[in-house]
Parts: sequence; C-alpha cells; structure tokens
Amino acid sequence: MSHHYIKSDNPKVQAHIERLERRDHWVEHLFRRCLHLLEQAIAGITLIVLIGSLGMELVHMFKNPESFSDVSHFLHNILTIVIGLEFVRMLIDTTPANILEVLTLAITRHVILEHADPWSNLACVACIAGLFAVRRFLIRRSELKEEMVDIE
Repeated sequence: MSHHYIKSDNPKVQAHIERLERRDHWVEHLFRRCLHLLEQAIAGITLIVLIGSLGMELVHMFKNPESFSDVSHFLHNILTIVIGLEFVRMLIDTTPANILEVLTLAITRHVILEHADPWSNLACVACIAGLFAVRRFLIRRSELKEEMVDIE
C-alpha cells in the first residue's frame, strides 16, 4: 500500500508531496492496526469457544462413565481442541514455524483418527515429512529459537 512519490524542485509541490506521503503512511498504519485488533478479537473468541468446548467435554466425560469406553470419540474432540488452540496461537503470533505446527497437527490428527486406505495414510505421512523438511531447510534458525524461548 505504500506509494513512492517523485521529488520536485518546487517547494510548494514538494510540501504537498510530503503531506501525501504522511497521510498515506498514517492510513496504512491505521489499517494495519485495525487488522491486528480484529485478529486478536477473533483469537479471543475462538479461545473462549475452545475452553467452553473442553469444559463440556469434561462434564460429559464424568457424567457418562460409558464415555470412557469410546476412546476414538474422546480423541476426536480433544485433538480438535488442541488444533484449535494451536490455531489461536498462530493467529496471535503468525510465524512460519507456528503455521507449520498447525498443519502438522491437523494432518497427524487425520492419520490418527481416520481409518483411511493405505494410500491416504502414505500421502499424509509424505505431507508431514515435507512439512518437517520445510521447517528444517527453509525456516531461519533465529525464528525457531524465538519460538522456543516464547514457549518456556
């Protein structure tokens, strides 16, 4: 959205150009700030929904003792909540490492819960291997170290 204006020898024209540049910079800053606030609001709402979902899952689990026998249903719900939490983390701190982590968890969840054909499982494993390769070879080590420090 940034514009590069030409320079002028005329002081009046140059002053007008500089006002336009300041106005454009201010508008761009305002848009970025609004988008950031909207992302934070969406992350907050998503987090509230996920915490509510986790609470409902725990209440259901202890109200119905037979729910302990349905492990796949429990795993489906809990892993969905985990992926949702990682998604919230990605919304708050959008880094390539966080994005790859969300994708890796989503694909892993699919492999664990879906009883698909071997070719589908092989494709999922290949995708996970590709994501690890991207993380290893295409993401700067400084970004990974920053993420590790934030977690601890």
